[in-house]
Amino acid sequence: MAEVSGLPHDRTSTSIISAAAAAVALMLICGAGPARAQAQPLSNAPTVAAATVPQPAASTTPAGGDTIAPGTTITAQNWQQYQQFMPDGMAALFQGSYYWKIPPDVRMEVGPTVIHPLPKTYMEATEKYSGQVNTVDLPDGGMTLTGYQGGIPFPNPSEPHQGWKVLANLWYRYLPHLIVDTFGRGCLMDRGGSISCKAAQIVNRQLAFNTDPGTPATYPGSEGKFSTEWFMVLQPEQDRYTAFLTISYADPTKAEDTYLFLPQLRRYQAVSSAARCSPNQGTDSTQEDYRFGFNSNITELSVRMLGEKKILALLNAKLPPGEFPENFDMPLGWPMPSWGKWQVRDVYEISVSKIPSKASGYCYGKRVMYVDKATFAPLWEDLYDRDLKLWRIFGLFLRAAEVPGVGTVDASGSMVWAFWDVKNSHASFFIDPAADHPLYVNDTAPKEYMDLERYTSAPGLNLIMR
Repeated sequence: MAEVSGLPHDRTSTSIISAAAAAVALMLICGAGPARAQAQPLSNAPTVAAATVPQPAASTTPAGGDTIAPGTTITAQNWQQYQQFMPDGMAALFQGSYYWKIPPDVRMEVGPTVIHPLPKTYMEATEKYSGQVNTVDLPDGGMTLTGYQGGIPFPNPSEPHQGWKVLANLWYRYLPHLIVDTFGRGCLMDRGGSISCKAAQIVNRQLAFNTDPGTPATYPGSEGKFSTEWFMVLQPEQDRYTAFLTISYADPTKAEDTYLFLPQLRRYQAVSSAARCSPNQGTDSTQEDYRFGFNSNITELSVRMLGEKKILALLNAKLPPGEFPENFDMPLGWPMPSWGKWQVRDVYEISVSKIPSKASGYCYGKRVMYVDKATFAPLWEDLYDRDLKLWRIFGLFLRAAEVPGVGTVDASGSMVWAFWDVKNSHASFFIDPAADHPLYVNDTAPKEYMDLERYTSAPGLNLIMR
């Protein structure tokens, strides 16, 4: 259970906090240029490709080839021919080394690699400001950056500190400045097949370094904030209105703040930073995994470049209709062919761990991340425990979306993400948004979500039940 500072330690408030602890797990469902338009929810249909990378015409690729041709189908019988294109965790699922393994009927259909260019204004900021961005060593062994004002901080990451520069690019990757997930669903599954699902509403807001047309680079009154995530429980009913707000700052050396609103007390409280690694009620995500796959403090991390490679990734995916586990390939919970075609993507492979001065008590020994070269979005992660044994396999299956005034973007905040815990044989699945519920970005969002006080400040939590 998350430690909540400032609450009275009497029996009544303790029971209230315990009742709210189950809702803490729902924070996992978040996980990441607005010309004025009518407020319309985004469709679940994949968007049309803006550009396609040419691929060989053959329907198969010999073992050892440097790509996989469109039309290839990968199965449990032929997967070893394509193992070089798999992250380590994906290969482990195919190998059947753990309780969680690829179903025998799996079909991964490979399509063309589709690259949606990053927004024009984001790239203009990259060209204007990236030349003034520098890395700075910190006294505790960490690293930060100076001179960042928007866009990609290190558009051509190279040594020294190449891996850390890739991670900084991921942290400042393009995302719409406003993302409203009206009904994100998270489902937990144990090795016996028992499933429990919950739901939440999530509002992500970027307050500094914005590049979307018509949006201020920094919102007035944002008090040095970079981004916020507002999260309110919708289901189950007994936890409804329990809410959280996480605030990250423009100064990356400043630690995040997290606040909890308890409807029974009708007020918010600060949450201890010690709760960042808590999996909460058997779920398989932590606060370190939010913001669409990564939410750790980049100034406290050591990053090693493992290499550049091509991997299979599922982008431009359709969200599965129905309620989990409908339209998932069970019992693993793997994407079905109906979700879309897999792509061969160029990625940076990096290994991320806490610097020694910050490593004590941290949840992960290392996080191996496969970062898309085109977007700097994480496409897959393998999470290792403190003994550096594989612990959680983390698949991210992204849905492209149309952003008003910007165009089609691959990293929209809409996706399915899955955690397979290979040590404890349980798993978690998050669908953002769930079937038949809209996701809004930027100016497609109803006016109520533009309220900065309500959705980006701690006192705004107290407005929830008013």
